[in-house]
Amino acid sequence: MTTAVLNKDMTVKDVLDRWPETLDVFVANGFENFRDEKQRNAVGSFLKLERAAQTKKYDLDNFLSLLQEKIDGELNQVDVTMKTTEKADSQVKVSGLLPCPVRLPLLEGFDAFIEQYTEETGNEVSYKLEAASVGANWIEENIQGIENADELPDIFLSAGFETFFDQKTIGRFKDQGVFTDITDTTVNPDFSDIDIKDPKKDYSIIAAVPAVFMVNHDVLGDLPIPRCWADLLKPEYEQKVALPVGDFDLFNAILLALHKEHGDEGIKKLGRCMLKAMHPSQMVKNAKRVAEEKPLVTIMPYFFTKMARMVKSLEIIWPEDGAVVSPIFMLTKRESLEKVKPIAEFLSSKPVGEILAQRGLFPSVHPEVDNQLDGDHPWKWIGWDYIYQNDIGAMIKHTTQIFEDSMNAV
Repeated sequence: MTTAVLNKDMTVKDVLDRWPETLDVFVANGFENFRDEKQRNAVGSFLKLERAAQTKKYDLDNFLSLLQEKIDGELNQVDVTMKTTEKADSQVKVSGLLPCPVRLPLLEGFDAFIEQYTEETGNEVSYKLEAASVGANWIEENIQGIENADELPDIFLSAGFETFFDQKTIGRFKDQGVFTDITDTTVNPDFSDIDIKDPKKDYSIIAAVPAVFMVNHDVLGDLPIPRCWADLLKPEYEQKVALPVGDFDLFNAILLALHKEHGDEGIKKLGRCMLKAMHPSQMVKNAKRVAEEKPLVTIMPYFFTKMARMVKSLEIIWPEDGAVVSPIFMLTKRESLEKVKPIAEFLSSKPVGEILAQRGLFPSVHPEVDNQLDGDHPWKWIGWDYIYQNDIGAMIKHTTQIFEDSMNAV
């Protein structure tokens, strides 16, 4: 497969004519006018990428990188999505949700591995690894109706808490000892200060989705920059914060972490601080709008800081008391271990960890992966003791209700 290469001297029209899929990137980053064909043919025919980045005060390398990633993603999709397969007579079933930014490169590597695995073992593998953006609906359709452990996939991957600990879904199977952790007993040094490994050795965690702050200096005014989660609960930040409510995995992790430390009152304050619930890419795109429409702080997955770094008025803050951790779990069925151990080892391997960490900014737990985290990067992790001492499914419902009631009361 030939990889497309951009350069700063190409015009916008050159890029859009050759790779029309990049229109999404232009529009998301303030070039709404290029939706119009006349504008593309007029302005776009002479506006070079370097100048386009300058007009928005974007970092050129980051801007080109976003366009390149979009092109590569579209090219890979032709090759990869057709190889995602479900086979009724397969001996092994793998299922789950993959983070959107890394799904295609992970699938490409996984497909090559499975082809070799089948050659060596004779085991046919059926796998369905959807994008995490399909979210709760996919979980509901594919997991929640399962009554018997035999119906579960041999390996299951996804982020979040609710699916894995709710007693109405997979949580009840954990208590039955259905799963086993096959990952390395040591963890990446970046996680050495927290108990990220399941002490009961049922669930594997292969990476984390961190939640960080994006502060808009155009809106900040005389207010201090929030440096920790408790800052956001102060009255001066009421209705000034955008929260990732639509990202149920990350939002649930935030609710649990803040409830653990601040109780019901902390969740009420979180509800009062919310200005908007928008996708992080929308928050970056809207950074140039009038002040009344812009949040002072946006809580977002660390991955989206790639885009935010192109806007000079935006500052990324890794909270001093830790980025909230939404784990990426891998569940491996104990009774299938003899067949599936090589697959589970591949999914928790260094190469997969490097894709997660370096292409998706989802830090890997694998001890040999360079997560490329600069400076201090503490974590806010609820911990396994808290998980075992509480009904997590019920806790998520409880905190969600408090949050919604408080938000609606503002």
